[in-house]
Amino acid sequence: MDSYSPAKPTIYSITQLNRNVKSLLEQNFFSIQVIGEISNLSRPSSGHLYFTLKDERAQVRCALFKRQAQSLGFIPENGLQIQASANVSLYEARGDYQLIVNRMQEAGDGALRRAYEQLKQKLDEQGLFASEHKKQLPLIPKAIGVISSSSGAAVQDILSVLARRFPSIPVIIYPVMVQGNEAKYAINQAIISANQRKECDVLILARGGGSLEDLWAFNEEMVAKAIFKSQLPIISGIGHETDTTIADYVADLRTATPTAAAEHCTPDAQQWLSQFQAYEQHLSQLLQHKLQQHQQQLGWLTKNLNQQHPGKQLKIKSQRLDELELRLKASLQNRLNQANSKLKAQQAQLWQYNPVHKVQQLSNHYSNLNQRLNASIQTRLHDDQQALSHLSQTLNIVSPLATLQRGYTLSSDAQGTLISSTKQLTVGQTINTRLKSGTFISQIQEINHE
Repeated sequence: MDSYSPAKPTIYSITQLNRNVKSLLEQNFFSIQVIGEISNLSRPSSGHLYFTLKDERAQVRCALFKRQAQSLGFIPENGLQIQASANVSLYEARGDYQLIVNRMQEAGDGALRRAYEQLKQKLDEQGLFASEHKKQLPLIPKAIGVISSSSGAAVQDILSVLARRFPSIPVIIYPVMVQGNEAKYAINQAIISANQRKECDVLILARGGGSLEDLWAFNEEMVAKAIFKSQLPIISGIGHETDTTIADYVADLRTATPTAAAEHCTPDAQQWLSQFQAYEQHLSQLLQHKLQQHQQQLGWLTKNLNQQHPGKQLKIKSQRLDELELRLKASLQNRLNQANSKLKAQQAQLWQYNPVHKVQQLSNHYSNLNQRLNASIQTRLHDDQQALSHLSQTLNIVSPLATLQRGYTLSSDAQGTLISSTKQLTVGQTINTRLKSGTFISQIQEINHE
């Protein structure tokens, strides 16, 4: 019977073990999503980021390399909550399990705050916050529209303030959700409906306080643009005094609370009544004073009319007419003299710029230049003729024709080649000989090479 022999265990080096574990992690945990808080953040000169992500019970090391770090839309800080896309890996040299982060973004309030700031900057650049677009609030509204939750405390506070300050103004409630994903659509539609129905001439947009997430419906671009496009002026009263939303920036008037929005929307009836009474008293005093002034003026005009005879006034006006006629004639003569003087001055100035003088100068200059050119041509022609004569004499000296004049001859073969040696000749050859005057043909009978 064969004895049982156990399998020999595989023995790994530390390098092999870490490499195999790294391979298993990278294959099974590729491009995962994690949420955690940054801690132990390190920024070496290489540009890479090293940090720890943690939650209430655990933590993991992370690395974000330079190229990915440069594309971040925010500055990582310790304590910041983020959501990261990463690959699970192992740093073989130490055997440390880590995440290689590819992308990350802020999570929770941080992400909302960044989205808030980005939208705020965008809408500000588009001019939605500009003061020139703010609409004037009616002094005494014919009717007030309230866009808010019908069951919230904010709408009750608004109704209470309106009833106390000016109870005769009608109030129309446009009930909407003020929290959650659907709230922005409801608020947007309520603003559009109020503008279409034209039941009121001012709107209050309100809700109670809450976190940034609770108030987010009022930070939506859809709501901001609906407020901006509204033909009705809108007063915002959202949250507490420290809460500021995008809707507050776009609204025609921003108030700290719903109660403050109601107060700004209506005048105080008692205050107006007191003001009207003061106006009534002041108006009565003004009328009495004005009546006394007119009575005094009427008495003075009556007395003055009696003193002023129409004939006397006619003489005064006639004398004034004669005076004005003389002044007009003097003024016209003065104007005419000034115009004549100015005309003479301009004629003299025009004569100074008469082109006749300039033309004469240019004509003289042209004649002078023409004479100088002719003289230069004659001089140059004479010099060239002398040079030509000299060159002709020199050429004649070296010419073979001059040699013929001294009694020499030139002999050439039948092809016209000059004969300068007996080696070019053969017995019986015919040659052509040129003299000073004429040529002759001869035949070679004997050649002497000496």
